[in-house]
Amino acid sequence: MMTSQDYIAREEKYGAHNYHPLPVVLDKGEGVYVWDIQGKRYFDFLSAYSAVNQGHVHPAILKAMTEQASKLTLTSRAFYNSALGEYEEFAAKLFGYDKILPMNSGAEADETAIKLARKWGYNVKGVPDNEAKIVVCENNFHGRTTTIISFSTDPTAYKNYGPFTPGFVQIPYNDISALKAALKDSNVVGFLVEPIQGEAGVMVPDEGYLTEAYKMCKEKNVLFIADEVQTGIARTGKLLACDHENIKPDVLILGKALSGGFYPISAVLADDDIMLTIAPGEHGSTFGGNPIAAKVAMAALNVVKDEKLAENAEKMGQIFREGLKNIKSDMVGIVRGKGLLNAMIITPKNGKVAWDVCIAMRDNGLLAKPTHDDIIRFAPPLVINEAQIKESLAIIEKSLSQFE
Repeated sequence: MMTSQDYIAREEKYGAHNYHPLPVVLDKGEGVYVWDIQGKRYFDFLSAYSAVNQGHVHPAILKAMTEQASKLTLTSRAFYNSALGEYEEFAAKLFGYDKILPMNSGAEADETAIKLARKWGYNVKGVPDNEAKIVVCENNFHGRTTTIISFSTDPTAYKNYGPFTPGFVQIPYNDISALKAALKDSNVVGFLVEPIQGEAGVMVPDEGYLTEAYKMCKEKNVLFIADEVQTGIARTGKLLACDHENIKPDVLILGKALSGGFYPISAVLADDDIMLTIAPGEHGSTFGGNPIAAKVAMAALNVVKDEKLAENAEKMGQIFREGLKNIKSDMVGIVRGKGLLNAMIITPKNGKVAWDVCIAMRDNGLLAKPTHDDIIRFAPPLVINEAQIKESLAIIEKSLSQFE
């Protein structure tokens, strides 16, 4: 029988070393829990970076996937299929847009939004050819394609991967003055922003920041592009994080929990004046909009609505943050977040850092992962209940107490 170390060693030998996983080998999941190959149960407080908002192996999503998989899996967009139009109508009406452009990964959706903004800039706004600019924020994370890392400020993402794609202007996050200055350039076509910067450590902007940014974009005829790949689909206590300030992005980017973790599904939504600037043959994806993805996404979104996961995320998030703040430990610094997207800054103690805390939590039955060395992100499936939240808090507190 293979041990955990055997599984890890095989991955290390035959797989690329582009990840540094927590040393645990998972074999099964259900709801808020995952089990390793020895059968030990853990709370999952990463949710596959918020892709599993609906909980692991949700039966309604599984049913939709298996039923469609037994009927028709892929046609490519060379032909129409019986599932895609139903999904497009469902999603467009749910989020309030004229059109949806289906893709697979979050990075592909971001790339699609960038192309849309540029095409709109040339065809509608009238920006001179090849002079379009998109304003982005420092410490952003929108994916790892060559174009996206071109405007990253994280050396881990961009070092030794140049030359880079031009056309991006970096400004500080949560800085209205910096945005105002950047928008003075008439060649700016879009402002690409995460409503909450997840990978940066769950950086929540000041209240009103998104509203003011949206207003300024409108005044300057610039597209407000919201990357809700991680913050969307009820994670922050609303269907979209932008809903907290009642703004509707010109371009909305979705991914991750759009599939409930069953399938790579992403999407870009916009109204006709933006979306229809891309003509047939100018953009696409072999798997984008396939029948399985269409059925899975509808089921995943219905679960969010039917089970009131946004409301649960809001309520459980408040309990969880309050619990973290009440933990008595010298290692606990700032606690921040919204809904069930939260983070805790770890103050090193006796040479022990956030990674060590995550190892201790693993040993005690809870899985989370550090980001930027000193921050632990906590993002459990949104189906979690109050008793499970309190049990999780006890595990976190016990783990921190081991370093006292």
